[in-house]
Amino acid sequence: MGFANNPYSAYQTTAVKTASQGRLVVMLYQGAAKELSAAFSCFEADDKIPAKKIEEFGRHIMKTQEIISELQVSLDMEKGGQISQNLMSLYVYFNKELMDVNINQDKKKLSFILDMIKQLGSAWEIASSSTANTTAQNVQQTLNITG
Repeated sequence: MGFANNPYSAYQTTAVKTASQGRLVVMLYQGAAKELSAAFSCFEADDKIPAKKIEEFGRHIMKTQEIISELQVSLDMEKGGQISQNLMSLYVYFNKELMDVNINQDKKKLSFILDMIKQLGSAWEIASSSTANTTAQNVQQTLNITG
């Protein structure tokens, strides 16, 4: 399907190409939250995932892990200093925990990670809206992390 047939796809591609680095990070967090929310919705009232939804659940978790890996790659370890190191540790932790969530279908752990992703995404959104090019210091101040 070409862009002419799908204006939203064209808009999304343009938005990604023209977004500042901070905005791209926000978009990655939003994508991760969307995937985790979709995974969460695979659980039924009894906190179990029916057999027919297990594959879908796994796909959402794996997409989230890919997004988190992209966040890791986007870190500038030289300029970012302590905040980049802290975020890298957090991303490694998220991917490790998501592997466990996927294997054990752990709803409580999934909920915790989703909440953390939403909080970090909000912090990045605040920081990136305050400047065209978000710096690690802006995020550090917004997250109130001391280095």
